[in-house]
Amino acid sequence: MFEKVNPCHPDKVADRIAGAIVDLAYAKSENPKVAVEVLIGHGIATVIIETSEDIKESEVCAIVKRIAGDDVATTATIVKQDAHLAKNQEGAIRCGDNGIFKGCKPTFEQNLLTHIADTVYCKYPTDGKYIIRGKGKLSAPTFDVTVCQSHLVKEEEKDLSITLAMKTGGDILINPLGEWTGGINTDSGATNRKLGSDMGDGVTGGGLHGKDLSKADVSVNIWCFLEAERRKETVEVCCSIGDEAINGIPYSVIVKQARDYIQSLGGFEKFAEWGLIRPINK
Repeated sequence: MFEKVNPCHPDKVADRIAGAIVDLAYAKSENPKVAVEVLIGHGIATVIIETSEDIKESEVCAIVKRIAGDDVATTATIVKQDAHLAKNQEGAIRCGDNGIFKGCKPTFEQNLLTHIADTVYCKYPTDGKYIIRGKGKLSAPTFDVTVCQSHLVKEEEKDLSITLAMKTGGDILINPLGEWTGGINTDSGATNRKLGSDMGDGVTGGGLHGKDLSKADVSVNIWCFLEAERRKETVEVCCSIGDEAINGIPYSVIVKQARDYIQSLGGFEKFAEWGLIRPINK
């Protein structure tokens, strides 16, 4: 059983805004320190930023408007990173916080639902969430799917249901409460509130989005996920602030692998759209 939300879900809008602000910090410095929290909904966005960089409120407002629309009033609180935390990073690449992490290779079920979510989203780039439940024999599984997609044309529900039934072999339930509009004027969004959608069976003590690469919540989560895919087994680690190595691996190596991964996607904003369990070629 797995739930996936698309990039226009209010929580993902918040994640994308936070990711775009991290991208902005990296445009100003090769190794910035930044942590961003976003709460958005009903015409208001509240953004709190702790950073080593000179980020201007006008830059934050421009990001919010680009992602969330012109009708959102933004309040940005921007403060310097805590001096003690900044000192931890002097002279070496060290772990920026404490944490526990479990990386898991995505299951067939999780990849299938992510593909379904992307297929629907490509036609309806509006707020949507999707649930899949496996059933039947392991040798010949089928999957029931629930699609809650805003702005879905009623007349097209039957065709979509037939298409998805062919992909899954199971029952398809579309918009059980009827047509809806969704978006940030229907529900509020907050950073890192959809980690189940982003990580599948993975576990973290923190959040993936709105932070620079020195933060274990970002780099170690990405590293564990990539290692789980490579090894085809679950990868579990823990770390403490100030660590220069995790399980014998230099933290600088973990950060570089995470940086390469983020760059391959096109940045932190793109990473925030789908999280770690992504559609193919996204």
